[in-house]
Amino acid sequence: MKIKRLASKDKPVFDSFFRKDIHNLSCFSFVNVLIWKDFFNFFWTIIEDNLCLFAKNNVGCFMYLPPLGANISKRLVENCFKIMDGYNLDWNISRIENIEQDNLEVYNKLSLVLKPKDGEYIYETKNLISLSGNDFKAKRSGYNYFVKNYNFQYAEFQPKFKTACIKLYKNWSKMRKVKFKDTIYQAMLEDNFKVHCRVFDFNKELGLIGRIVKIDDEVKAYSFGFKLNKDTFCILLEVADLCFKGLPQFIFRQFSKELGSFKFINVMDDSGLKNIKRVKLSYRPCKLIPAYIATRSNA
Repeated sequence: MKIKRLASKDKPVFDSFFRKDIHNLSCFSFVNVLIWKDFFNFFWTIIEDNLCLFAKNNVGCFMYLPPLGANISKRLVENCFKIMDGYNLDWNISRIENIEQDNLEVYNKLSLVLKPKDGEYIYETKNLISLSGNDFKAKRSGYNYFVKNYNFQYAEFQPKFKTACIKLYKNWSKMRKVKFKDTIYQAMLEDNFKVHCRVFDFNKELGLIGRIVKIDDEVKAYSFGFKLNKDTFCILLEVADLCFKGLPQFIFRQFSKELGSFKFINVMDDSGLKNIKRVKLSYRPCKLIPAYIATRSNA
């Protein structure tokens, strides 16, 4: 068994395994693995024709994704836990993250303990484009106000916008920290700065689609996403200067208009934070995709 450290050149291998099934969780994409390389040492191997991805940091080692392949056997899972246990002094840290609901029965049969984690918000694209009905009255109002009152340009992200986007993120995060004192949220803002910078640097390499909004020739919003499957597009990140009324509603709707070929848009989870949950619920998700963590009962 050959253990390999994750590198950008591994994308074709991962993509070939992701394509073997339809996945609706955003983590089942090479993009949403590689952007976290500043926080985890990722390594992978092939066991019984399954791709097995592990993540290690100063806390311990866990499986970032369940084994990707046709057959999940007891021996395969035991081998995965053996690898994790080799790094973890506390075997309770050893776990398999992001198990999809359709595969719960497989892991139940292996006598693993399954616990839910934050689910992901899914919207019907047509609703985000039309914003019709009373439920979206405030969103329409914000969008219309922005269009009528600002001199703006909506454009494709280019490398030349990187410095401006970094400046925007720093200013935006300062405003967020003043408004929301939750320590988890504030730590997330710090961590996400590195994620956003990686996106700015490697968006083409990762196959991301990026859009920016300039107001009076200054970048005041940006959004990036990627194709998750044939029916679903994932919005990976989005930042908008909240000093401009209606700008968040504008960039989200405008980006959605370009995604009409996709039935659904996934905006990922809320990280267990009330302020993020409130915003994502306000767009009336059509479903919440659950995810689960598997541990051993006798770890």
